Amino acid sequence: MTDSQDTGTASATDEAPQDAPASPAAPEAPTGGTSEGGGGNPVVRAAPGTRTAADVVTPEVAARLTRCVVAGGGSTANHTPLTGEKLADLPESTPEDVATAFERARAAQERWAKVPVRQRAAVLLRFHDLVLRRQAEVLDLIQLETGKARLHAHEEVQAVAVAARHYGRKAPAYLRPKSHTGVVPTLTKVTELRQPRGVVGQIAPWNYPFELTVGDALPAFVAGNAVVMKPDTETALTALWAREQLIEAGLPEDVWQIVIGEGPIIGPEVVRHADYVSFTGSTRTGREVAQGAAARLVGVSLELGGKNAMLVLHDADVEKAAAGAVRGCFSSAGQLCISIERLYVHESIADAFVERFAARTKAMRLGNALAYGADMGSLVGARQLETVTRHVEEAVSKGARVVAGGRPRPDIGPLFYEPTILDGVEAPMAVCGEETFGPVVSIYRFRDEDEAVARANATPYGLNSSVWTKDGRRGRAVAARLRTGTVNVNEAYAAGYGSVQSPMGGMGDSGLGRRHGSEGILKYTEAQTVAQQRVMPLAPSFGMDDEKYAAFMTRSLRAMKAFRLR
Repeated sequence: MTDSQDTGTASATDEAPQDAPASPAAPEAPTGGTSEGGGGNPVVRAAPGTRTAADVVTPEVAARLTRCVVAGGGSTANHTPLTGEKLADLPESTPEDVATAFERARAAQERWAKVPVRQRAAVLLRFHDLVLRRQAEVLDLIQLETGKARLHAHEEVQAVAVAARHYGRKAPAYLRPKSHTGVVPTLTKVTELRQPRGVVGQIAPWNYPFELTVGDALPAFVAGNAVVMKPDTETALTALWAREQLIEAGLPEDVWQIVIGEGPIIGPEVVRHADYVSFTGSTRTGREVAQGAAARLVGVSLELGGKNAMLVLHDADVEKAAAGAVRGCFSSAGQLCISIERLYVHESIADAFVERFAARTKAMRLGNALAYGADMGSLVGARQLETVTRHVEEAVSKGARVVAGGRPRPDIGPLFYEPTILDGVEAPMAVCGEETFGPVVSIYRFRDEDEAVARANATPYGLNSSVWTKDGRRGRAVAARLRTGTVNVNEAYAAGYGSVQSPMGGMGDSGLGRRHGSEGILKYTEAQTVAQQRVMPLAPSFGMDDEKYAAFMTRSLRAMKAFRLR
């Protein structure tokens, strides 16, 4: 993840991941729309009557959504990358407001934690239904705040609904008391309890403003915690909409507090007050968050950057791999922490693959309408556009070749950039090792699987990877050798991320901790062991002196091993 926007604690901005089910492959040729800009990617223009920013974010809507923000009187604003126009004036929080938010959250959390877990879980299931019923509202907000295509916005709806259903159904099992064998079987009764941590401080990014705000908060809530969240200012309306729905589903209002402000000012305050910190953003800022949490001896989970690789083995289906590469490289304009930026292709099929991949990429339709039809939308900010432009121009100046794309599209909107494929990229080029976090992918050829695995692993990051082959067994064997938290075989990222019973997270510089599955909820709890000793103490008793007690325990330990007790 690169630095951008304002989710960090020391930089003015931070980037973030994500993650969600996959979108269909781009069409073989443009359907609808027009091709502009001298033969570049075709454009899908808004149909007459299509909703605009003014239709969606009215003053009344903005006032309703922002009234819950804990803020003392200052104001800021957010803007849509689709056109650059202002969306809404937002209340701006101060460090004192953050302290107030935590005070309110702590008082509410004590009451919330006493609610039976099945009742807390039922809130998530009702929220699931509300999101699906009202998805058009949040799709508009996601598109306006991030610039992404509507189908990519729908990935967030899918991901949130899946998480709400999963934890709504499984939380009681994850959190139930568990019995363990005591030090002396039958005489020592041991129960493991899961206690909520208290108030979770969450610093959320801009790139997936629905999934990476409420999606990450759902397991914290059902575990009995309150949350104080700092969403990115530019995507705060989506998070505020999510809060509104969750409260209608039954979450007490004060259990979820939201503060808005500049990352370097508000981010450290969230870390300073939290009982546990959840952060998604850049590796650089993640280190600072971890240091702040460590100084207070509170836990932290971090999903950070990635330079994710896709391996296309010699026996891969070229057509399917090319379609998968389009999804993996260009979903949300490449502003997805688990998207693909390095593409390793076996030399025997490289030419055929590049031909098909380039054809699909050049046919992708760009658009800025609040409607389905476009295959890719806009970058989110000027800083992202600058990084993408710099990486491409520098690579070309040093000998790389543009296979597709390679240029901005101001005819569509101020931050549009064509989906871009580079060939001939080498190590001195920034795009080779730095995270671009945009619609740019580099092609590399390899001779054997050992070489491909070694090159894929030659990075400090370890978030996501992808393997393509007709042989599932070979694919899984190669996957096990890759040093990434998730590996998808014959899919780019959606299979791993969408399988929410399994953990998702990064190795190396890609982070600490996991979301999803048991780890995704248990991280928001403290394990507590309650051990009850019965009949006799763990000390000399029944007339035994120290020597006889030691002999008795020695015999007991040998017997327990003989009976294969664990």
